Amino acid sequence: MTADPALLIQMLILLLAIGGLAGVLAGLLGVGGGIVLVPAFFYAFQALGYDGPQLMQVCLATSLATIIVTSVRSVLSHNKKGAVDWDILRSWAPGIAVGAIIGVMVAANLRSVTLQFVFGCLGIVIGAYLGLGRAEWRLGQAMPKGAVRAAMSAIMGFMSVLMGIGGGSFGVPLMSLYNTPIHRAVATAAGFGVLIAVPSVLGFLFLEVDAATRPPLTIGAVNLVAFLIVIAMTLLTAPLGVKIAHAMDPKPLKRVFAVFLTLVALNMLRKALGW
Repeated sequence: MTADPALLIQMLILLLAIGGLAGVLAGLLGVGGGIVLVPAFFYAFQALGYDGPQLMQVCLATSLATIIVTSVRSVLSHNKKGAVDWDILRSWAPGIAVGAIIGVMVAANLRSVTLQFVFGCLGIVIGAYLGLGRAEWRLGQAMPKGAVRAAMSAIMGFMSVLMGIGGGSFGVPLMSLYNTPIHRAVATAAGFGVLIAVPSVLGFLFLEVDAATRPPLTIGAVNLVAFLIVIAMTLLTAPLGVKIAHAMDPKPLKRVFAVFLTLVALNMLRKALGW
């Protein structure tokens, strides 16, 4: 399919704004880009006329592709400071990867409206935790092992793929609830992002999406235009978010973001239910 130059220019403008915002929020609040990128991609592509039955698969796959780059960069940066807990990462890796692969197989066979519903429901849960969660909450004093670890790691990988997000949104709260210091949780969750994104993107690259309903320059379900622009913009704007975070207290902003995320999730639910 030949890409319409005018359409590519519109996509370029929208994606520059999306990537810039995602980078600032990631640096400012420590939230993964996927939680912003998936709904942003969805509304952008929909506005451009690409509202096919597999639109959400394209949004999830493209978001996860960006997470490969940002998570690897983040892990390497955190590792230089000795913040990554490699024991947790190694022991949780098999379950997370298996869950991610199952997530791709399930997502590939769901309608876009069903994935909107899933994103909406899980987005409300994440928004509620961001807005109402307390640092002192605990489920245990150490990360689970054995069967509990196997189940929880697989569920994390599975749910993350269905939302198109990396390891931060589920991994950081989980590790915090099990008494992992927040700086180690954030650093280690970046590694979760790599484990989630790599196998899932490989799977999504082989997903067949109707050429008539997918955005231009899409391979499998991964849109190359969105991937390249967002990566470039997040690398530029994430340091700005970090500077703002150091200059002011990010906690009130995190509450505002929690409200924003909850409203986005509710709107996804509204669209999924046809209201």
